[in-house]
Amino acid sequence: MRQLIEDSQFAFSGAMSEMGLSDSDWGNLLGRATVEDHGDAAMPCHSLASTLKRSPSEIAEEVCSLVSPQLDGIADVSSISGFVNLRATASWLSSKGSSLLSDPRLGVNEEDRMTIAVDYSAPNVAKEMHVGHLRSTVIGDAIVRLLEFKGHRVHRENHVGDWGTPFGMLIEHLLDLGEDEAANELSVGDLDSFYKQARSKFVSNEEFAERSRRRVVLLQGGDEETLRLWRVLVDESMRYFNDVYSMLGVLLTDDDIMGESDYQEILPTVVDRLSEGGLIQNSEGADVVFPGGWVNREGEPLPMIIRKADGGYNYSTSDLACIIDRVERLGCDKFLYVVGTPQKQHFEMVFQVAKQAGFMDERHSAIHVNFGSVLDTDGKVLKSREGEVIKLHDLLSEAVVRANSAIEEKNPELKGSQRESVASMVGIGAVKYADLSTERTKDYVFEWERMLSFEGNTAPYLQYAHARICSIFRKWGGDRSTLSDSTISCNEPEESMLARRLVNFPSVLDETISTYSPHKLCSHLHSVASAFATFYEACPVLGADSEDETSSRLALCELTARELDLGLGLLGIEVPDMM
Repeated sequence: MRQLIEDSQFAFSGAMSEMGLSDSDWGNLLGRATVEDHGDAAMPCHSLASTLKRSPSEIAEEVCSLVSPQLDGIADVSSISGFVNLRATASWLSSKGSSLLSDPRLGVNEEDRMTIAVDYSAPNVAKEMHVGHLRSTVIGDAIVRLLEFKGHRVHRENHVGDWGTPFGMLIEHLLDLGEDEAANELSVGDLDSFYKQARSKFVSNEEFAERSRRRVVLLQGGDEETLRLWRVLVDESMRYFNDVYSMLGVLLTDDDIMGESDYQEILPTVVDRLSEGGLIQNSEGADVVFPGGWVNREGEPLPMIIRKADGGYNYSTSDLACIIDRVERLGCDKFLYVVGTPQKQHFEMVFQVAKQAGFMDERHSAIHVNFGSVLDTDGKVLKSREGEVIKLHDLLSEAVVRANSAIEEKNPELKGSQRESVASMVGIGAVKYADLSTERTKDYVFEWERMLSFEGNTAPYLQYAHARICSIFRKWGGDRSTLSDSTISCNEPEESMLARRLVNFPSVLDETISTYSPHKLCSHLHSVASAFATFYEACPVLGADSEDETSSRLALCELTARELDLGLGLLGIEVPDMM
């Protein structure tokens, strides 16, 4: 609990000085307690034993005796096995909780403004978005929302695959079908079928393949008619992508599209600058760079291909062009790439070459925000019954249908458009939360029953907690805005526990952002909802013993609802007022 640690620093500083210790001896020791039952903050004294020539337990006892008088009303101090433990007092929790009521940001400060590019989602034109795109899209969206909330200027960069040799066969297939028929096929979201038909003809029909190769030359040469046909493919695909983005409730729009095509003019510049820097070497006719530190299976230095022997450019070239553009046009300080873990080596090599070439310097940082796979219950990559990769649009539609059934069973009085709206919030929220609540570097198992459950660490559980609070306020009938002036009193242990969780929100949010780990915010919100459930069962709100007690508990309800609303909103998940 960061605020408690900050409020306790003065006492520890005086005690340590009295014991003959400098700030460098103990300054990094006081931190959040790892065992909640022991306290909210703790300082291990084991590293001080060699300096003071005493046991950790003896040191901890003396520290306790020195800091306790100074922390009266702030924290209860105890010593356990060489640790000094601090537990926030009820009065301190009451004060901090009350102060958050009037703060629309719930104690979260803005950071020094940076300009940050977040590269995420990145579907391919004429290919459908599948479940593999889910993680990049929802993790990237959450990170964007969190960074913007902290005051940063964020460029959402949807690096769509909209260029390259496959477009020759796709354009020729479009012409074979006729533009109207092709547009109709693409508009209904059957992109995979369109791509597979084109690919099948390319493999089996040499005349079609030759036409496709010629079309690629025209495309790369800027032929107007070919570019117009290419634009038909891009526009129809983007219409489909936007439908999926709308279902997901993410921030991406057409203005965020930065496809591979947008960097074509910069690719020769990449080669020229690498050559000028003496980094380009020729290997079997290809222009390559050896960043150093990587070897192939034979133990030979691993090259990064910049321009292939046939003159075509590689993904590495495009990613280096992105860095140049984001530094020189957008003025970015930091670049985040929300891409799967298998691309780890690729990005490490790209970042190293960019530094060696001077495309970025010590003012810039590039981070691969990697993530694992979505697995089926058999531990394999999630696929449909037919063995195909599951289409993201179909997955989201099924989530809403399943949520609708669950809501009908839980609250049959919810009808019509209202239930449809809630079903969408719950279904889409369940899918997104199941993804975000998993540590992003790990794989996770996709299970409908678990993610749509109204129990456990799920979106429906958190959404239901918010709806329950809204129900309390409807019964109360008062003006919620008046609660911002209320005083929270933590007289019962359940009130203290709820307040303890609520006041920890700013530090959890900062840790979530610093590590790009949405699951940390999810865990915190679940702990808040769990504490509220315990509080709700033990502490009557509208039936409290006095008006002051009712006011205090209503204020706790208000703070809980706002934190759930804000926290889930930063994850891109909506919260209904009724379920």
